Amino acid sequence: MNMALICVGRLKERYWREAAAEYEKRLSRFGRFETLELPDLPEPANSSPAIERQICQKEGEAILAKIREDDIVITLCIEGKQLNSVQLSQKLAELSATGRRVVFVIGGSLGLSEAVVARAQMKLSFSPMTFPHQLARVMLLEQTYRAMKIAAGERYHK
Repeated sequence: MNMALICVGRLKERYWREAAAEYEKRLSRFGRFETLELPDLPEPANSSPAIERQICQKEGEAILAKIREDDIVITLCIEGKQLNSVQLSQKLAELSATGRRVVFVIGGSLGLSEAVVARAQMKLSFSPMTFPHQLARVMLLEQTYRAMKIAAGERYHK
């Protein structure tokens, strides 16, 4: 497994950092997993849709700069495909078998730019609900760890 997580924004609260670190440690036994945190750009208090698009575009450019040409990109988007844990495991096993790096992308509070979504080979959704990026990040790490356990034939909670 060679995977990465590119995310906009850092984990500010200690409990989020500890949860993420624990799952990153658990994932390390299955192969290479790296997390790349990009700064979220400040959003003015009275921002207009045009300013928000500019911020989203700049964050998107920073994300795309971290993606390699041969990476397989999976964006977390509300409109993405919802998979159960076994289906995610099967999909990640299939993608990992290509030998290419699988890169998950979580956007900032304004979402992902059109360019980042267009670069993705897959859009993944946990739910039609919106989650804060800190929670989405920990959920993704946990589900990725669960997927690796399933693929390895190990026991997991259903």
